[in-house]
Amino acid sequence: MPALSVNGIQLHYRDTGSGEPVVMIQGTGGSHNVWHLHQVPALTAAGYRVITFDNRGMPPSSECPEGFTVPDMVGDVVGLVERLGLGPCRVVGTSLGAHVAQELALARPDLLRQVVLMATRGRVDRTRAALTRAECELHDAGVVLPPRYRAVVRALHNLSPRTLADDHAMADWLDLFELAPPGGAGVRAQNELSKMENRLRAYAAIEVPCHVLAFADDLITPASLGREVADAIPGATFEEIADCGHYGYLEDSAAVNKSIIEFFSQPQRP
Repeated sequence: MPALSVNGIQLHYRDTGSGEPVVMIQGTGGSHNVWHLHQVPALTAAGYRVITFDNRGMPPSSECPEGFTVPDMVGDVVGLVERLGLGPCRVVGTSLGAHVAQELALARPDLLRQVVLMATRGRVDRTRAALTRAECELHDAGVVLPPRYRAVVRALHNLSPRTLADDHAMADWLDLFELAPPGGAGVRAQNELSKMENRLRAYAAIEVPCHVLAFADDLITPASLGREVADAIPGATFEEIADCGHYGYLEDSAAVNKSIIEFFSQPQRP
């Protein structure tokens, strides 16, 4: 993977396909490779050039264990877009990546054509705040969970009841999660960003066309919080996909890809 020096860090990225550019931003602890399972093939087949990258905090990009902010991550995307000459471009973000995309739409609307926000929120509720605090405390205590236990907890948190009840599918999911390394200091820094303030009032100033995708069985970012974001952004559209958890873009990639491509194909505002 090539790397760019942007915003004071090294950002590793991957450039696939040709056509109008789409930049994809992963969530907490997410590798750029995840997008290449389903979303990148669908978007390149639809005629788009897709740029994926590893957020700061995720090696081989700079880990930045000392910590960072959402504005830092916004600056990383700005640097990537400007250095590669991508703007104005389309952006897709999920979870933390959607938070970054929302703030990017406020800070640099000139760089954007359209934005898709998946599994997003504009505030943190008490339950999600408690989960974030607990995960940070677990890391700070130096606890290393056994890989099999970590895999089961990750599945319960991020997959839908439909998937959890499918023994054949779960064998693959659990194997995959068990092989994933535990998050390091960079992921700990990303987790800290989940303690967001209420930004819904600020999002009323977003002028970039936005489409919010929520997942009906999402425990990490409930669909109701995504609906709040769609309601806050003028003209934003909203779609809730059934039988999917936080990883809905992997559980029902066909529905997610269809929604993204249909939004991108809509006439844009003048």
